Amino acid sequence: MPSRIAAFSAAALFLAIPNAASAHDIPNDVTVQIFVKPAGDRLRILVRTPLKAMRDMEFPKRGPGYLDLTRIDPLLPDAATLWLANFMDLYEGDRKLPSAHVAATQISLESDKSFSSYEEALAHVTGAKLPPDTDVYWNQVMLDALFEYPISSDQSKFSIHPGLARLGLRVVTVLRFSPASSDHVVRAFEFIGDPGLVRLDPRWHQAALRFVGSGFLHILEGTDHLLFLFCLVIPFRRFRTLVPIVTSFTIAHSCTLIASAYNLGPDSLWFPPLIETLIAMSIVYMALENIVGGSTVNRRWMITFGFGLVHGFGFSFALRQSLQFAGSHLLTSLLSFNVGVELGQLLVLLLLIPVLDFLFRFVVAERMGTIILSALVAHTGWHWMLERGEVLKQFRFQWPAITIALLANVLLWLTLLALSAGLIWLVSVALRHREERRVAGKAGGGV
Repeated sequence: MPSRIAAFSAAALFLAIPNAASAHDIPNDVTVQIFVKPAGDRLRILVRTPLKAMRDMEFPKRGPGYLDLTRIDPLLPDAATLWLANFMDLYEGDRKLPSAHVAATQISLESDKSFSSYEEALAHVTGAKLPPDTDVYWNQVMLDALFEYPISSDQSKFSIHPGLARLGLRVVTVLRFSPASSDHVVRAFEFIGDPGLVRLDPRWHQAALRFVGSGFLHILEGTDHLLFLFCLVIPFRRFRTLVPIVTSFTIAHSCTLIASAYNLGPDSLWFPPLIETLIAMSIVYMALENIVGGSTVNRRWMITFGFGLVHGFGFSFALRQSLQFAGSHLLTSLLSFNVGVELGQLLVLLLLIPVLDFLFRFVVAERMGTIILSALVAHTGWHWMLERGEVLKQFRFQWPAITIALLANVLLWLTLLALSAGLIWLVSVALRHREERRVAGKAGGGV
């Protein structure tokens, strides 16, 4: 017992006392690799991180400053617990798992490729260690660790909160989850900083809730989409009139967003800057139309539908990194994202309509106010269009090779456009008939 206390005290001394040679600054970029694998009554977590990310440690050295691998080996479990396990929360269902057991640790060279798969990483971490006479410095090696958590069943739903952002100024975590069942594919995640709670195999309602919130926040944070929405509200400030216009925008961008998520859109480098430029052009167009005046509800919702198809690709670029959290519920997540966007748009309507009504009633005449506000929006959109156009000109457009897959995609897009045109025509006819009945009803009432 006294020997164990002495060993623990020595480890604490090495971890707590910095010196000029080993207490170093926070590294700029850190990449952490994590494997998660349930197996029987245990959940195994394999982690690889640069040793230099573990600050305020005194690394035992030998010779001209090489790591003393023999002396540092007993300290690695405490280092792994202090810097890694203490900042990772694991959940089985909604139950937080108890503290991790450090099953194995390993110092590895940066050139080691064993973390290319779970099986190779596990064999490496639990296998032979580096020879004690290996000449390496503290900032040239990786710390590999195997953590084990007791679980009730390897068929449970697991979640992780990898709070490892403290390891560096910019921490990229690459996480791969291998379900216990052999017929499930490995699910890969990649995120920067602290992603919060990550459900490794979410249920459909969990994925839906996450993406509803994501869509709601995205529309509130997207300045270009908000300006486009602002242009829609200025001339039509009746909530019942605006709802179908905004909903047509949501339906349109849902089509292209879903198509893009299923890899039906172009994957060329010039495509994202092209879409960003077209989004800026849509803002300029809507603002100029407000200035000119004369736009009807029927005309406005059709134009909004067309521009919504363009904005959908813009949403897909922002959503691309988040789709990894959808699990096996991609379509549900996409539809939920669009629901969140619609809710965000309706909230913007509820806020903008009374503000504009107040402005046009007590501050400036409606026509003059419409021109001033639209001119400001057009000015902003014009500058965005020029800036994004300059970025677009840096890319060289190349016609894609004619293949069966390309022809199938073109045929699919032509079908979608034909269906969209038919939908626009049907809705416009229905609106026109409703308007004719309303006018006829008023005329009849007047007689």
